[in-house]
Order: sequence, then C-alpha cells, then structure tokens
Amino acid sequence: MGVTVFLFEIEKIALFLLEQQGILASRILFLGEQRTALVQRPDISQICELQEAYRAIGQDLLKLLRFVEMNATGIRKILKKFDKRFGYKFTDYYVTTRANHPYSQLQQVFKQVGVGAVVGALSRNLAYLQDCQGSYLSIYDQPSIILKDPVIDQINASINKLTHSTNFLQFLGQHSLIAQEDIPSAAEDHTDDKSYHFMSLLLNLVNTFLYMVNTYIIVPTADDYSLSLGAAATVCGVIIGSMAVAQIFSSVYFSAWSNKSYFRPLVFSSIMLFIGNTLYALAYDLNSLTILLVGRLLCGLGSARAVNRRYISDCVPLKIRLQASAGFVSASALGMACGPALAGFLQINFKIYTLTFNQNTLPGWVMSLAWFMYLFWLWISFREPEHNTEEEHFAQSPGSGQGKNDELEDGLAQPLLVDANERQDEDGDDCDDSEESSEESRRPATSIASAYRLLTPSVKVQLLIYFMLKYAMEILLSESSVITSFYFSWSTSTVAIFLAILGLTVLPVNVIVGSYITNLFEDRQILLASEIMVLAGILLSFNVTSRYSVPQYVSSALVTFVFAEVLEGVNLSLLSRVMSSRLSRGTYNGGLLSTEAGTLARVIADGTITLAGFLGVEHLLNVTLLPSLLICIASLVATFFTYNSLY
Repeated sequence: MGVTVFLFEIEKIALFLLEQQGILASRILFLGEQRTALVQRPDISQICELQEAYRAIGQDLLKLLRFVEMNATGIRKILKKFDKRFGYKFTDYYVTTRANHPYSQLQQVFKQVGVGAVVGALSRNLAYLQDCQGSYLSIYDQPSIILKDPVIDQINASINKLTHSTNFLQFLGQHSLIAQEDIPSAAEDHTDDKSYHFMSLLLNLVNTFLYMVNTYIIVPTADDYSLSLGAAATVCGVIIGSMAVAQIFSSVYFSAWSNKSYFRPLVFSSIMLFIGNTLYALAYDLNSLTILLVGRLLCGLGSARAVNRRYISDCVPLKIRLQASAGFVSASALGMACGPALAGFLQINFKIYTLTFNQNTLPGWVMSLAWFMYLFWLWISFREPEHNTEEEHFAQSPGSGQGKNDELEDGLAQPLLVDANERQDEDGDDCDDSEESSEESRRPATSIASAYRLLTPSVKVQLLIYFMLKYAMEILLSESSVITSFYFSWSTSTVAIFLAILGLTVLPVNVIVGSYITNLFEDRQILLASEIMVLAGILLSFNVTSRYSVPQYVSSALVTFVFAEVLEGVNLSLLSRVMSSRLSRGTYNGGLLSTEAGTLARVIADGTITLAGFLGVEHLLNVTLLPSLLICIASLVATFFTYNSLY
C-alpha cells in the first residue's frame, strides 16, 4: 500500500510541474506579444516595465525549482526508508527501472525536463530588452546597468544544484568538501561581505600551499637521509608517515579550535612547523634519527588544513565560495608538485660553522625560513572575523525547509510529498538519526559517536574509496625514491622531476574531467570506471618478470595517479551528496571525516613500506602493492552493492 501511495505522489509532482511550466510558458508568450508591439514604438518606461515582468516570471521559476528541490529531498528520504525496511531491494528495482527510462516521472523531478526551454526564453528576452535599453540610455546616466540579469544566474545556479551539472571550477570546489549553499539573499550577502577579508583568505590559501610543499619536499631525499643516519632506506616510510600520524590528532583539535578563533590556530601552526623543520634540518649534524622524527611529528601537529577549510566555509561570501574552494584545491595540488620540484633544485653541499647544508637538510632549512616569513605576514595582515558559536551559526543559518515554504505561493507553498513524509515520521523508530525532526536534522554533530551514527552504508563506502585512493597514492609516492634507485639507479634530481610531473597532472586532469567528462556521464559511472582503472594501474605495477623496466613503472604510475585524482573528485562529490546535512558544519564535519580517513591511509601506507623493508628491497614493490590491490578490490565490490543509492 505504501509503495502505491509513493508512486501516486510522484505522479502528482510530475503533473504539477508540467502544469506550472505551461503557466510560465503562457506568461512568456503573452509578454512576447507585448515585446513585438514595443519594437514598433519603443518607449523606455515600457521597456523597464517589461523587464520587470520577465524578472517576475524568473522569480516564480525559482520558487518552482525550490519546490522541486523539496520534493526531490522527500523522494530520497522515502527511498532511504524503503532501503531500511527492504534491504535496498526496492531502491535497486525502482532506480534501475525508472531513473533513465524515457517515460519515467523521475525525469521530471530530478532532471527538470522542460525547464531549460523556459530559462532559454527568459534569457533571450531579457538580453534583447537589455540591448534595447542600451540603445536609449547612456552609461553615464545609468552606471549601474549590468549586462547579465542576476535572476538568470540564480536560476542557472539552482538548476545546476539539482541536476549536479558541473564545470571545472565546481569540480575543483568539490575536492575541498566545503559546503556550497544556495544563492544568498541580499541581506545574507551583506552579512558575509562584512566578515570577508581578502588578505585573510589569501593567508589561508598560502598556508595550504606551504603545508603541501612541506609534506612532499622530503620525499625524494628521505631514503638518503635515513641512510646517512645509519638506518635502512625503507625507514623513509616512517620519516614521511610520522607527519601524517600527528595530523590524525591535529585535525581534531584544530577543527575544534576553529570554533573560537582562526588567527590563533594559524599562529600556533606556523610556530610548530618552524620548530619542526628546524629540528628536521639539525638532525643531520646531531646524527639523531629521533630528533628527525620529532621534527616531522611537530610538523604534523601544525597541520591547519581543518582551519583553512573551515575559514572558507564560514567566512567567505557564498557568491565567491566556489572560487575560494577551487583555490584551496589548486593550492594543495600546486604545493604537491612544487615540493619535489624544489627538492630537485637543492642538490648542493656546503657548511656554515658547524651547520651542514645539503640535499637532506636544505628542505628543512628552506621550509623553516618560509614558515618564519609566513608567520610575520600572518601577524601583520590577518584580520580575525566576528566568530559565532556553532549554536549561533545554526540559529542564523538560512535555507531551512520552512523558510523556503514561506516564499512559495500559488500552490507551491508545500511539497506534494508532505503527507508521505508525515506518514514516514509517524514511525519514529525507523527514522535515521538525521531525520528525527526538521530542526534536529539540521544541527551539526557534537561528538565523534554522533557523527559515526550518521554514516549510512553509502557514506561508509565512499570513505572506504577515499581511504583506498589515498593509500595507493601514498605507496606510489613514498616508495618512489627507493624503488627507482634500486631498479633504475635514478638520482635524486630524476626522482624529483618524476614526482613533480605527477603532481602537475592534477590540474589538467581536473580541467578535462570537470569541464567535459562529468557533463557526459553520471558521477557514479565515473567513480566505477576510475576504480577499475586504478585497479588496472596497480596490477600493471607488479614486478612479475626478471627485468622491471622504466616504461612499465612510469606508465603504471601515471595510470594509478591520474585515475586516483579523477576518483578523488567524483568520490568527494558523491560523499557530499550522500552525507547527512548535519555533517556539513561544526567540529565533526564531513571534511574532518574525509581528512581523517585519508590521513589514516597515509599512515598505514608509510608503515607498510617500512615493515616491508625487513623482507628486502627486492620484495618491497610487490609486498606494498598487495594491500593496495586487496583494498581496491574491496572498494569495487562495495561500490557495486551501493551503486543504486549513489544519486
């Protein structure tokens, strides 16, 4: 009985959307007749009135799109309910048979068939009237004239959000897992502008860049440094991974600290990184592996990426948050490429008094100087924004369902699935924690336990995929100097160039995927294909012959790394989509969870390299690739099981 009612409600939504689109089209047709008459006898006042009439249609279309969004959310919640009751059997059947069927009513709800024609007609008519107005008005009389009507931008943003349409900027922004909210109202935008400070944003992006440089600048020389201190070359795994070990803990306290301040955590981060890099450099002359590891641990304790991400989420205006998020990802990618490249230029050797400056110590000295200069810049330029607590932020946050309902008129005031939702809510025992009530579902998680309870099977699978790709990438990068030295006798400079080239592929790959691929295929299709290609890259990396060649290693590394980057983008996009809204803000947010999963993967990968070293360098490659292979296969199987819930 419940399934029948559910299908009937979807049919009502689809027919109502068609009816409303027809009404909007009739209004546009009527205004088109007025516009034709106006061409014969142009009048500036009538042109302005006609523009306002078209904008009014645009506002009504926005209300219709918000109505669609509410009902789409209702459909997803009800499908989740059936998932829980029937073990995904209903969702598998329903989504598989209807999602892409030409006669499916889901096409109306999730893909807004027909809305594009209305938007196109509005855009053309507003542009035409703007041109007509420009013929009669001087820019000196009307300096505030804008060439593109804002209502069209709002409509396009709303459509893109519903259809998950993307471009390069949006694709990059998805990597950051920073919540992108609806188009703001004028009042909200004004409030954001007051707390926004460009130099403070720039300092956060520079912090992100420097930290990534700091992470990867030692990779080409870590094996040589460990040998110079009397340890095995494979101890480089511990040296590289010790920074990630500390980051597991620092991410939590920095995320909590950012509830009260942004400036003080960044200052603390800079000081820890300055001291840590100094100890890393001094370890050579002190001949102490312990001091080297302590230095790397202090660097990890200075990881302020949670603060950088939180600053963009809370203090950057909505209208430029996507650009800031893309900047965050670009800074990370650039730092990842610049770290090994910079190490390649530090192939010199000299002494000043008792201090040695060579390829092993110079990365530490250079980064110490960089963090000291950054600390000075931070101290004189950063402006602490007005800081609300999580509760205050929640109380002030826009975008609740009731707020949207108040804006809707003429039959759009309530979603048509309201009765179904009410029936679902009557059975409170079956509700997920994220759906207990409208108010509760929007509050951030307040503890690790409450955050964990919000993780649905789909979210857990996406976190497993993120763990897998970070593990595979860390194995590839961290052991590259040992592997290439053993098999190919590569110098440090050659390794640095190879790693820099890998890092430089990030942005071009994202351009292709973000601008083209994601507009041709669904994210879940790209996710599955990327996982298969990462698996192929791992298989290709195994040494199964008596002679391991450079083409085999380089080609397998490129396949693994490039498709892991593609996978990361769509993985985080899907993660933000299937994750509870309660994990979009607060200390225990989705960004923190993904960071912890990725950091834990790096720690385990670096530990695996060191442990595998006890079996001999000749076995290192295959032994470290085996866990990558098993985790990749497990993630593929898990993806197949949850594939139909990724929408």
